[in-house]
Amino acid sequence: MNIFRLITQASLVVQVILLVLLFFSVFSWTIIIFKRKSLKSASVQSQRFLSYYKKSRNLIDVQEATKKYEASPLAAIFQAGFKEMSLLAKSSPPNNQNLTRLENLNRALTKASNAEVSRMERMMSFLATTGSVTPFIGLFGTVWGIMDAFMKIEATRSASLISVAPGIAEALIATAFGLFAAIPAVIAYNTFLHRIKDQITEMEDFSLELLSIADRLYGSS
Repeated sequence: MNIFRLITQASLVVQVILLVLLFFSVFSWTIIIFKRKSLKSASVQSQRFLSYYKKSRNLIDVQEATKKYEASPLAAIFQAGFKEMSLLAKSSPPNNQNLTRLENLNRALTKASNAEVSRMERMMSFLATTGSVTPFIGLFGTVWGIMDAFMKIEATRSASLISVAPGIAEALIATAFGLFAAIPAVIAYNTFLHRIKDQITEMEDFSLELLSIADRLYGSS
C-alpha cells in the first residue's frame, strides 16, 4: 500500500480535506520561518541598541543610532520617547505644563510599545488556528473515509482484511496529515509567544527608564 496511491484512490471529500490540510501546513511553515527570523533579528538588534544606549552619554547620538536598528522594538520606543522629550526640552523652566507633557510622553511610549507588540504578534493567530483546527479537520476526513470504506464493504459484500485495509488506511492518512500540520504550529506558537513576552518585558523596563530620565530632567519641582 503506497501512500501516494492511497491518496489518489481516496474519495473526493478526503482528497479535498488533504488539500486543505496541506495548505495549512505549508502556510504555517512559511510563517514559522518568517517569524523565527524576524523575532531573532528583533532580539539581536535590541541587545545591540541597548548596549549602545548604556554606553552613550548623549540622547541625540542614541537617536541617530536608532536608524541602524530598525528591527529593534527598543529603538522604535526610544524614537517615540525622544520626540516627546525634545518638546519638553524646548519648554520653559519646570512648570505644571511639563507634568502634562510627561503624561504625553507616557502615552507616546505606550502607543509605540503597543505598535511593536502588534507587529511581533502578526500572523501568530494563524499558527494558533492551525494548531487547534487541523486535528479536527483530519479527524473529520478519517470519519468520512471510514464511512466510505464501510459503504464499499456493503457494496462488495466482502469484509476480508484485504478489502477493508485500503479504505481504513486512506481514512487514517487524513488524521496523520492533521497532526503533521498541527504539531509544528503548536510548538512554534508556544516558542514564539515566550520570546514575545520576553521582548514585552524589555520594552516595559525601557519605557520606565525613559520616563524616569524625563522626570528627573524636566519634571516639575
